[in-house]
Amino acid sequence: MVGPKPHERASGGASSPETDGSRWTVATLLSALVPTAIARRAISVSVETDRAVYEAGDPVEITVEFRNRLPLAVEIPTPTRRRWGWSVDGELEATDERRFVRDRPSAFSFDRGERKRTRITWNGRFERTRGRHESIVPEPGEYEIRAFVAGHEGRHQPADSTTIELE
Repeated sequence: MVGPKPHERASGGASSPETDGSRWTVATLLSALVPTAIARRAISVSVETDRAVYEAGDPVEITVEFRNRLPLAVEIPTPTRRRWGWSVDGELEATDERRFVRDRPSAFSFDRGERKRTRITWNGRFERTRGRHESIVPEPGEYEIRAFVAGHEGRHQPADSTTIELE
């Protein structure tokens, strides 16, 4: 975690150090002591699709879940504003289009035991932007869908993958 932060809560009435969530707790202080390498390993990633076999060009529903396995809040530094991503056979978001993501570092924060779940629909096509813009239906075969927490190269990067078949 990048420095301790008191757990924040929404307060509907008058606030005091005891009720506004700004006081330090043992858990908050312990969270600040969790090394980034351990925090990265505490986050699990799972990715699944709604089916295993699709017709070429059919949309693919992808569900990604991130889970903090620690009983403490953690924060994983990321090198850019991208906190996580997904790819199809190594192509980020199934496109070769250049992504403009600020190089400013960010962080992916999790409360203790927190799960974050999101759904993505891949349209079943690869986008090609070199030359003229094209949307290409992939050849039949197996394709790997991967989800990951963005991280620095050469360091542990929480990730998971699944394979689908296109007919």
